[in-house]
Amino acid sequence: MTGADRRQIAAWLLLCAAMVFAIVVVGGVTRLTRSGLSIVEWQPLIGFMPPLSEADWLALFAKYRLTPEYRLVNFGMDLEGFRRIFWWEYVHRLLARLIGFVFLLPLLWFQLKRMLDRPLAWKLWGIFALGALQGLMGWLMVKSGLIDDPKVNPVRLMLHLGLALAIFSAEFWIALGLLQPRTGRAGRLAAALPIVIYAMALSGGMVAGLRAGAAYNTFPLMNGHLVPPEILMLEPWWRNFLHNMATVQFVHRGFFWLLAVLVPLAWWQRRASPAALALLGAFALQATLGIATLLAGVPVALGAAHQGGAVLVLAAALWNAHRQD
Repeated sequence: MTGADRRQIAAWLLLCAAMVFAIVVVGGVTRLTRSGLSIVEWQPLIGFMPPLSEADWLALFAKYRLTPEYRLVNFGMDLEGFRRIFWWEYVHRLLARLIGFVFLLPLLWFQLKRMLDRPLAWKLWGIFALGALQGLMGWLMVKSGLIDDPKVNPVRLMLHLGLALAIFSAEFWIALGLLQPRTGRAGRLAAALPIVIYAMALSGGMVAGLRAGAAYNTFPLMNGHLVPPEILMLEPWWRNFLHNMATVQFVHRGFFWLLAVLVPLAWWQRRASPAALALLGAFALQATLGIATLLAGVPVALGAAHQGGAVLVLAAALWNAHRQD
């Protein structure tokens, strides 16, 4: 593989990673505007066409009016209101399809031109498989909200977000390796931080799935408590981590306080590195967004920015783990 080949493949992977970042933000808006259940069918191959006539809109709206969300949450919504929530989910799904094409077609070209060695080819096809799984998980998540209770399953939402972040991380990490091959290992703290940040993002997915950000809108205490008394109110105890808003928000805050110690320490260890500085800056921005989002009761703009900020912190941590300086 020539140097030009490496740079070309890296640029493509960075483009794909940027598109994943975009869909994570759009997904956040879709969730916060309660738009995710507006399209009640999964048509991965033919569903890219939007409604083109009034009859098309009325047919889609008729299907939506049969859902529990319409009957229990949006009863009386008119066609114009349906259009507003439909477009966010449509853009989300269209962007997912576009990401698939932007990844698959160049991958086939690179394979045909023999620009990929075997280990790299396996890694890239593995990312494509994760993308296919991500699409399936997205539909399983939506399907879970089309039954009696019009809320998506929080675990499926967490897995949907987790797969997106895994795809982003793989694309970004491989691109970094192509642009600057590593000759050694990162320190333990630098290597551990992406894992901790990924876990924090997953806990944020649980917060989003349970809409736990709408509760305990105080900081640094949770309604006057360091540990809310209702944190283990469900039996058996493990159900609290799946269904208790107090517990999932407490876990998310716990990861924040852990990173509030580890990130400045990681920056201090490598304070001459631009990657370490980027990590510190990204975490400071994300912390500010998170606290502001919580105190404001999770408005759409702040909530979506906070979800996108998690990707930026993860990217900075990966860059910091990759750097050899």
